[in-house]
Amino acid sequence: MQKTALITGITGQDGSYLAEFLLDHGYRVVGMTRRTSTEVHERIEHLFGKIEIISGDLLDQSSMQAIVAEVRPVEIYNLAAQSFVPASWTQPVLTGEFTALGVTRLLEAVRHVDASIRVYQASSSEMFGKVTEVPQRESTPFYPRSPYGVAKVYGHWITVNYRESYDLFACSGILFNHESPRRGKEFVTRKISDGVARIKCGLATELRLGNLEAQRDWGFAGDYVEAMWLMLQAERPDDYVIATGRTHSVRDFVRIAFEVAGLGAYEPYVTIDPRFVRPAEVDMLIGDAAKARERLQWTPKVSFEELVEMMVRADVDRLGAHAR
Repeated sequence: MQKTALITGITGQDGSYLAEFLLDHGYRVVGMTRRTSTEVHERIEHLFGKIEIISGDLLDQSSMQAIVAEVRPVEIYNLAAQSFVPASWTQPVLTGEFTALGVTRLLEAVRHVDASIRVYQASSSEMFGKVTEVPQRESTPFYPRSPYGVAKVYGHWITVNYRESYDLFACSGILFNHESPRRGKEFVTRKISDGVARIKCGLATELRLGNLEAQRDWGFAGDYVEAMWLMLQAERPDDYVIATGRTHSVRDFVRIAFEVAGLGAYEPYVTIDPRFVRPAEVDMLIGDAAKARERLQWTPKVSFEELVEMMVRADVDRLGAHAR
């Protein structure tokens, strides 16, 4: 029988890559989207006709329960969240409603409709925040430094709590930063690749950024969605750090991006703008994915350098096509 998977947040970067992955593995894929006045489906337009879209809302318990009962998935991937970290300071209550309590509503729906459904919860390296050990692993204490990170900690622990209290097959993937050409332009990596492409195509003369010294463990989103799936195929539910184990600074990303575009040194083009510095910065995140390597046989395939090149070339191609 064909398996059915429900993806919340299917219109996001991860949702689009996960949908492609599951379709390739023979799944019926149903994506839940929130009804808004502006529908943004650009990341999944190429999948129309292959996936089903259903309207639902993590803010509404009855909506979640009705969807789970109607779709009857064997697997649910909860990727929906207010996921842009800087916005969580300006919208802290909404961030909590979606990113924290939304997880509870989904788990409650599963518990009441069909407790055999396997659930993936998208946790985040932002939960580590002000890190207490390097690298960070599953046992590293959380010290979130943003309302988003705090909300993700709640979502993580409520998933563990429902797993232990109700015997649900519920896993949390503690994913470190993962990027792609489908990343939103509000995120620093895509802001850089898009900005560099604009300079390359003669559409801009400068790139304004915040803290160039912040360090992250960056991987490719297409690699990370495979890890989500592997967690739900395991014999027992558990939580896993998903990361490359390599760290790079924003400055590294900028330097390589300008080199890929053939623009040479970045210094003449980059301006530091204090508006883009976070109120409480997370200085360095680097993950230890040994548990995922050992138990899931998961390893990332795309290197940091390949990721930067992929993103810059995609934006140069896109902007160059528009210019023509």
